[in-house]
Amino acid sequence: MLPQFSIAKRASRSLALIPDARRDEILHAVANAISENEEAILAANARDLARMDAANPLYDRLQLTPKRLADIAADMRHVAQLPSPLGRVLTDKTLDNGLRLRRVAVPFGVIGMVFEARPNVAFDVFSLCFKSGNACVLKGGRDADDSNKAIVSMIHGVLQAEGVDTGVVQLLPATHEATGEMLTAVGFIDVCIPRGGRRLIDFVRDNAKVPVIETGAGVVHAYFDKDGDLEMGKRIVNNAKTRRVSVCNALDCLIVHQDRLPDLKNLCLPLAESAVKVYADENAFEALAGGYPADLLFHATDDAFGTEYMAYAMAVKTVSSFEEAVEHIATYGSGHSECIITQDKDTAEAFRKQVDAACVYVNAPTSFTDGAQFGLGAEIGISTQKLGPRGPMALEEITTYKWLIDGNGQTRP
Repeated sequence: MLPQFSIAKRASRSLALIPDARRDEILHAVANAISENEEAILAANARDLARMDAANPLYDRLQLTPKRLADIAADMRHVAQLPSPLGRVLTDKTLDNGLRLRRVAVPFGVIGMVFEARPNVAFDVFSLCFKSGNACVLKGGRDADDSNKAIVSMIHGVLQAEGVDTGVVQLLPATHEATGEMLTAVGFIDVCIPRGGRRLIDFVRDNAKVPVIETGAGVVHAYFDKDGDLEMGKRIVNNAKTRRVSVCNALDCLIVHQDRLPDLKNLCLPLAESAVKVYADENAFEALAGGYPADLLFHATDDAFGTEYMAYAMAVKTVSSFEEAVEHIATYGSGHSECIITQDKDTAEAFRKQVDAACVYVNAPTSFTDGAQFGLGAEIGISTQKLGPRGPMALEEITTYKWLIDGNGQTRP
C-alpha cells in the first residue's frame, strides 16, 4: 500500500479542526502563490507539452498559460468566498422522548481523484476539497506528470508555511499500478472520482472496490427541431462545438429534423471556419454536398454516432420526428448534456421531460455545463450518474452528512 493513502487519511482528521475563515485565508494564500510561482509551473508544463504532439486534441487541455493560471487563481479566490458547505443543518427535530436529532453536512473524508492530461484539475480538486474539509489523493496521467508535481509542490509549500499538514493533498506516481492501488484502498479512500474519457471511467468503475462517482464522459447532442430558429441555431451549434473541442460539454452530434434539411448548409456554415469535420448520414450528406467544404465532409459510419470526438469533428443525424430524435439521444447519449433548438414551447417541455441527462438545455449551448458558469465556483467534475450528485459537482456535492443526537439520560424501553 502506497504511504500517501495513510498520510491523507490521518491528515483528513486535522482538517476538521481548521475554522472556515482560516481555510479561506489559506486558499487565498495558495491563489497568490500561483502567480508568484508562475514561471516554475509553466516551465514544468512546457516539459509535458514537449512530449505531446501539438495536433493531439488533448494538447489544449494539457496546456497552461499565464491567462489560464490567472483564471485558476481567480476561481480559487471565488471558492474561498463561497459559503462553507460544512455544518449545514439539513434536519433538526425533537422526538417525543426528548431526544434532539440533527442531520448535519460533513466532509467525505478522503477523496481520490483519477484524471488525465488536465493539470488545472489538481488546482480545482484541491480548492474544493480543502474548502469542504476533505483531504485529496490525486492520480494524474503521465502526460501531465511534471505539471502536477510542480503544482502539488507549490501547494505543499504554502500549507507548510501556514502550519497545515501537507498530507491533506497527496500526489500518486503516474503509473497504472498506482491507479490500481487507489481503487482498492478500502478504509483509506472514501470515494473515488474519475475525470476523463470513457475508457478511464469504465476502467475505474469496473475495477474499484471503493465507492465511485462517475464524471466526465460526454457524448453530447443538439437537436435542431422543425420549429428551430436558424440564426439562433447557428450560434448555438457553433459555440457548443468550437468553443473548446477537448472538453466534455462539447457538441458531438447535431440531430436535424428532415423538414429543416434545406437549412442545414447555413446551420453548419460557421463550423467550416474552424475546419470542423462533419460525418453525415445519407440525407444530411446530400443536403450539405456543395455547400460545405468537400474536404471536411464525410459519410457517417456506424461508429460516427455515440463517439465523444474531443476534436474539430462531429456527426450529423437526420430524423423524421421529435420522437426519433429523443430515441437517438437515449441510444447514444452518455447522460451528460443535451440541447434542443426550438420555438415550440410544447416541444421544448416534452424534451425536458423525456431526455435523460444531468443537464438539459432549451435554446442554449451545452458549453454552459460548468460549475463556474452555474455559479458554483470551480467544479470537481460533471457527474453523469443518478445515485448521489448529478451534474456539476461543487462544494455541496462533495459532502455527506451524519446524525447528531443529544439526549438527557433517556433510555430505550
